Amino acid sequence: MKKLSAIAALVCTSLAPLMIAPAHAQFAKAEDAVKYREASFKLIASHFGRMQPVVRGQAPYDAAQIKANVDVLKTLATLPWAAFGPGTEGGDAKPEIWSNADDFKAKQQRLIDNVNKLSVAADAGDLDKVRAAFGDVGASCKACHDAYRKK
Repeated sequence: MKKLSAIAALVCTSLAPLMIAPAHAQFAKAEDAVKYREASFKLIASHFGRMQPVVRGQAPYDAAQIKANVDVLKTLATLPWAAFGPGTEGGDAKPEIWSNADDFKAKQQRLIDNVNKLSVAADAGDLDKVRAAFGDVGASCKACHDAYRKK
């Protein structure tokens, strides 16, 4: 797991400079943007999902492991959004993403804010706070998926 986390962190750090360029400059084709955002979401799901057994009490609480996953999740939560620029329609994304951009951006920001709160809880090492913040992150994901992801 440490090796995968290190690789993910390296990839994310390497891609960070690309995030400041407009989406159309980053992706040669709409399919490239779709692949990028889908890969970003898969990594988010992986790191978020690793914490679920701990939060549910099905696995022992290891504060260092939780913090490591949350640290990677903080970076990952910022990645997919550049791949939703004009002309990048497709994949599992509903057209409402582009017609209701303000709400979509608000949901993006809610996810990022809730991941940051999860980070504060993980830094404190308090499992009860981690559980509460974890639930808020999950609710952020669900709200966006319910509104903007094809089923």
